[in-house]
Amino acid sequence: MNKKILIIEDDPDIASIEKDYLELHGYDVEITETGPDGMKEALTNKYNLIILDIMLPGMDGFEICRKIRNKLDIPIMMLTARKTDIDKIRGLGFGADDYMEKPFSPSVLVAKVNSQIAQYNRLKNKDEVKNQKLSIGSVTLDSDTHRVFVGSNEKLMPNKEFQLLEFLMSNADKVFSRETLYERIWGMDSMGNTATIAVHINRLRETIEEDPANPKHLITVWGVGYKFRP
Repeated sequence: MNKKILIIEDDPDIASIEKDYLELHGYDVEITETGPDGMKEALTNKYNLIILDIMLPGMDGFEICRKIRNKLDIPIMMLTARKTDIDKIRGLGFGADDYMEKPFSPSVLVAKVNSQIAQYNRLKNKDEVKNQKLSIGSVTLDSDTHRVFVGSNEKLMPNKEFQLLEFLMSNADKVFSRETLYERIWGMDSMGNTATIAVHINRLRETIEEDPANPKHLITVWGVGYKFRP
């Protein structure tokens, strides 16, 4: 069965290019052109990944991303026409897994889609690793069930944040640069996307730290990177 992609994009030319290239690589693709229609489609039918534009009629991509993320943990890629990092950081803050700037290379889009889905499937299908639980301090992560607890409280988190937390907890007290973390979690060179890591680290702190401004576990090693301190 082919993997299914939902494109939420109001520019028919851009949506058509995305659809054509993805279908050439074996994906089934659906297109919606408005925010409300896109959100309804995403929550009604099953997709492996969503490509989400920011500027949409009826509801912007940030709001759609937030509402979808509250219900689903599938990969979300956001598209922005702006060259600044503001939209990118906002999108990641609302739970997007990755972003691309317009105009973009269709081949790079396909490569990013392939990478996102492969990473997601590796996380979901860890049959070779049974009953892998990581417990450090008050934080417990269960790879098999994709669940995270802080004390007795379960914390929901998107796929990429789960992967990032799992990697850091599995390598507790080791420091990793932003570039290394991006390569390990996203499966590709950072290509200048180091802001992605900073945003996800901040979101993780909001989720698992008692005082995110003074974290006990997710520590910044200035000038070097990040680590999970036992």
